[in-house]
This record gives sequence, structure tokens and C-alpha cells, in this order.
Amino acid sequence: MAKNTDLISVENNITKKDFRSIFWRSFTLLGSFNYERMEGLGYLYAMLPALKKIYKDDEEGLKAACHRHIAAFNMTVAPAPFVMGISIAMEELAKKDEDFDVTTINSIKVALMGPLSGIGDTFFWGIFRIIACAIGVSFAQDGNALGPIMLLLLFNIPNFATRWFGLKLGYKNGSQLLNDLESSGKMELFTFCAGIVGAAAIGCMIASWVDITSPLAFTISGSEIVLQEYLDQIVPKLLPLLATLTIYGCLRKKIGVMKIIFGICVVGFICGVVGIL
Repeated sequence: MAKNTDLISVENNITKKDFRSIFWRSFTLLGSFNYERMEGLGYLYAMLPALKKIYKDDEEGLKAACHRHIAAFNMTVAPAPFVMGISIAMEELAKKDEDFDVTTINSIKVALMGPLSGIGDTFFWGIFRIIACAIGVSFAQDGNALGPIMLLLLFNIPNFATRWFGLKLGYKNGSQLLNDLESSGKMELFTFCAGIVGAAAIGCMIASWVDITSPLAFTISGSEIVLQEYLDQIVPKLLPLLATLTIYGCLRKKIGVMKIIFGICVVGFICGVVGIL
């Protein structure tokens, strides 16, 4: 790695111009948000300039990288470029080292989604937005045209700064971290731990976002037995977990997304009418 301020990779020629392109493209993260891949398409669009440089002579490698980065991704948008910087560094390492476990790239992305979103939501939606709106409204109440301008400046200056410096920091420190892990032989342990954190993050999202319960209740010997209470004693959030694993199994079998959605609607309607769910 070259050690100048342009963060130029000697082999892949990723220049400051490429970083500017990724920075501006990062503002499209929510432009194609959907409930299948969430910000995945926007993430890939932002990463494309770097991926094309890294895999310039490897069409199959570029296709595989695009497939990796179109996967489901969801994060507060301001710190997302930090993850992009780490992804670029990992893609460079994957291109240079044929034995590199590319599944680690998405594991790292998933592992960072929760912590960075918590920080981003707290600062940008809970602090900067409130302060910016309060100051902007105070100007506007006095009839000062600077009201909306102050609001936009106070909210977007930290937003822009976090995106730009986060991207550079993620790339620079990510490259150094990966090189240190590779040289020390700890990459396998790092990969294993990243997979655990990623799986835990997915489990937390299932428990938080998938809300499926059963209202079934039985009366036996004068005692009412509520099925959901027993299910929670076996495994909390058991029904959301089973539903998620079923859908995941369908995706593994290459069943179309629209067919899965239609199946969910049909099963949900029938179970709701019968009173099972």
C-alpha cells in the first residue's frame, strides 16, 4: 500500500477520485430501499468504482464481488461509508490471496450493522437533528431566512464529514488490520469470530423484527394452557425463528421471491382465519 494522503493502492490504482465517486454514490443508499435486500443495491452501486478497479482483468471475480455486495444490508446511512472502506480493503486482499475466505466480507458487514446503526441513530437522529431543528426554528420564528439554511448546515456538515472521513478511515485502517491479521496467522480466528458476531446480529434482528405469535389456548382439567407461553419456555421467539429458517430454506432451493411472498400471504391468511397464528 502506498502511504500518501491519496490512499492509492499500487496494484489496483484506487485513487482519490475513486474515493470521491464512492462518497457521492453513498448518498443513494436509500434510493432503492426494499424489504428483500434493503440498502443492498445502493451499497453495490457505491462500491462499483472500486470493484471495477480491483477486478479490472477478472470478469468472473467482478461478478462474484457484485453478488456479495448486493446482499441484504441495512444501516444508518452516515457511518455506512466506513463499512464500504473496510469492504474495499477486504476485496483487495481477496484478489491478491486466493485462499482468502470471501464469506468474511459479508460477515464483517453484518457484524457492523447493529453497533454502527445504534451510534448513527443516536447522534444523527437523536442529537444533530434535534439541535439543528431547534436552532433553525429559533431563526425562523424571528422571520430570519437563515432558519432553513442553519438547519441544513448543522445537520449535514457532520453527516458529510462522517461519510468522507469514515470511508478513508475504514479503508486505511481496514487494510492495516487485515495485513496484520494475515501476517500473524490470526485471520482464521478473525473469520470465525466475525461469523459468530454476524450470526448473533441476524438472530437479534429476527427476534426484533419478526413478530409471530399463536393465540391457541386449551383448557385441561380446569386449567387454561396457552400454547405461546410454553413455546416461549422452550425457545423464546421460536415461531419467528422457524418462519425465518423456512424462508431461508426456500431461498436455498432457488424458489422465487415472489412465490415465497405469495406463500407467506396464503399461509398467514389461512392461519389467521383458523386462529392458529
